[in-house]
Order: sequence, then structure tokens, then C-alpha cells
Amino acid sequence: MSDSQTVSAAVAKLYNTYPFPPEALLDEPPPGYNWRWNWLAAHNFCTGQKPQKQDIRILDAGCGTGVGTEYLVHLNPQASVVGIDLSTGALAVAKERCQRSGANRVEFHHLSLFDVEQLPGEFDLINCVGVLHHTPDPIGGIQALAKKLAPGGLMHIFVYGELGRWEIQLMQKAIALIQGDKKGDYRDGVKVGRQIFASLPENNRIVKYDKQRWSLENNKDEYFADMYVHPQEIDYNIETLFELIDASGLEFIGFSNPSFWDLERLLGKAPELVERAKELSDRQLYRLIELLDPEVTHYEFFLGRPPLIKADWSDNNALLAAIPELNPCLEGFPSQCFFNYDYQIVNLSVAEFEFMQRCDQNSTIAEILTNVELGLDGVRSLLQQQLILLTPA
Repeated sequence: MSDSQTVSAAVAKLYNTYPFPPEALLDEPPPGYNWRWNWLAAHNFCTGQKPQKQDIRILDAGCGTGVGTEYLVHLNPQASVVGIDLSTGALAVAKERCQRSGANRVEFHHLSLFDVEQLPGEFDLINCVGVLHHTPDPIGGIQALAKKLAPGGLMHIFVYGELGRWEIQLMQKAIALIQGDKKGDYRDGVKVGRQIFASLPENNRIVKYDKQRWSLENNKDEYFADMYVHPQEIDYNIETLFELIDASGLEFIGFSNPSFWDLERLLGKAPELVERAKELSDRQLYRLIELLDPEVTHYEFFLGRPPLIKADWSDNNALLAAIPELNPCLEGFPSQCFFNYDYQIVNLSVAEFEFMQRCDQNSTIAEILTNVELGLDGVRSLLQQQLILLTPA
């Protein structure tokens, strides 16, 4: 086998041994939401407006045991979903998971990212979470996926960050050294890793980091194996991340956790430094932030294929003529205090609450404001917070 085939075979062996992720199978739709997997919420985040169509095609590239796939089906009731993975063991779990929860608009294929061209047609939304960094050729993988993205489509990517995974890398190398010729025996790797953690002093840096960040989920061998005995992993920093993004040929839309990438979060007490940093390019600014806050364990972001029409709501007349509706990923509404799309608490004013209650998908903003004492700046604030979606006139 080629080096690439050898790596792929080793990865498939890991996930056949430990199907991942090991979330419980339910006889009902999964709880809550991940807004990145909801087409309406994701499209609004990326473009500032509701998408024109909802009967889309979605690809879950590297679907594993179908945890994300199941959400993609249930959160997008008009979409058809395709899941691909190179592990037959994981796919078997994915099929059972979706069958049990009634996620019946999905088909699965035993296929690697590099063979995705075998699927017919293009996709409006491609989800690739925790996969590219485990391939022998991430650039080749993202380029293969990019060819399947339809014009105006979105791609949601999740890859590892090197700064926040430094201790993990050390443990990976330690386990491999002790395993020696048994490296590739993943059950032995988990056993060795467990013994190391049990033997190290409590004040050991690797032990403290694992207890602080990962120990709860790593109680499951599947998580432990995925983190510490994986045969293939490439971790990124901002510089290498954008090499990957640029190679895709797609437009970088933005990180899906924008609050992390706000420099004032770190240097707000030194406004003169924040002002000087405005001379930096976006990528230099991202690099500065991750250097100052090296807890970056992963990057989560959206790419798009032009033409991707982005709304500009600076014109008052255009805003007044738009039709608002609630973001589908809210929990606890109607109430003045509820959870937003990112599970952060929101406290609305009386006027904001009344406005949102009147968002019936039929009335324009102008019509709603005839009965609600809320200015256009207040409406723009709701939009900026991703609490409402707008359909242009």
C-alpha cells in the first residue's frame, strides 16, 4: 500500500476498534441543537439573511457514528443528507442511530474524503468536523470536498489547534515510545495510557491538563483512544491553518466563535494597544490573539463558494421592508431571559421582547414597529446578536 493508504487503513482500524464518537443511541431526536448544523442559522451567520431555499443537499464528510449526521437531519427538515466514512464499524452505528431516532432522510456510503467525487451532484452544505487533521493529506482532502460544494454553498470545518493540545502531543509520543512494536494495537495503547496517568504525580503538568480539560469525557475508552493513541494527527496554528484554507480555493467567511477572536477580550485594559493592533491584517490579528491566549484546542469556521450574497442592512428602507423571524436555535423563548444560539443567556428589554414576539414570518419590520416602541438600532442589535433572521423584500 502507498503511505496514504497505510495511514487510511490505520485510521479505519482505530475507528473499527473504537467507533467514534460513542454517544448513546436514542429512540427520539437528539436534544438541543448545534446552530452550525442548522442551515437557516448557519446561512444567517454567514450572510446576514435567511437562505432562499431549504430543500438543500447536505454532506457529512467523515460522519463517524452519525452524531452530527443525526442532528443535520433533524435540524433541517427539508434537506436530504449524505454521510460518508472510511470505518465500517462507525457507519454501522451511524445507520442504527439514525434509524432509531427517525432520521430517515439520510444515506450512508463507505467512502473516504478523497473519493468523494464518486457521489453524484453537488452539496449546499458540507460538514467536516474532526476529520481533515486525521487524514494523510488534509490539503488534498479539503480540495476534494471543495469540488463538491455548490455555488453559494457553505462548508463548516473543524480542525485541531497545536497550542492548546501541546500536553496531548506529549502524551501521544510517550505512549508510542512505551508501546514500541505494539504501536497500532489500540487496546494496548489505551491500557498503557491509563497506566501512565495512574502512575504520574498529581501535580504533573500533563495530568493536571487532562483533569482540567478532558478527564470527564476520557472516562470512555473511545474518547481516550481518539485523543491519545490516534495513528494520524496534524495540528494547526493560524499560519498553517490559512495555508489549508487558501488551498481550498474557497472564501473564508469567518470563525464560528467570533467572541474568542476579539482582541478587546484580552487587551481591553490597554486601549492604546488595541488601537495599534488595528494596523494588523486580519490574519496577523488572529495570530496575535492565539499567541496571547494559547488555549486554542481547535478552529471552527465557515468557507463559502461564490457567489455568496451577503446582506447589507445599513439602508433604513431596506431594513424596514424586510420580514423578520426568530433564529431557530433559541431555548427558553418566549421569555425576556433565554439562551441564544450559542447557549449564552440573553436578557431582553420589554420592547425587544415584544418585537420578537411579533416576528410571525409574515409582517415586515415596518409593520411591527407601528405597534412596538423599538428603534431601527434596536432591530439591528437583535440581528447582530443572531436572535432574528431577515428575508429581504
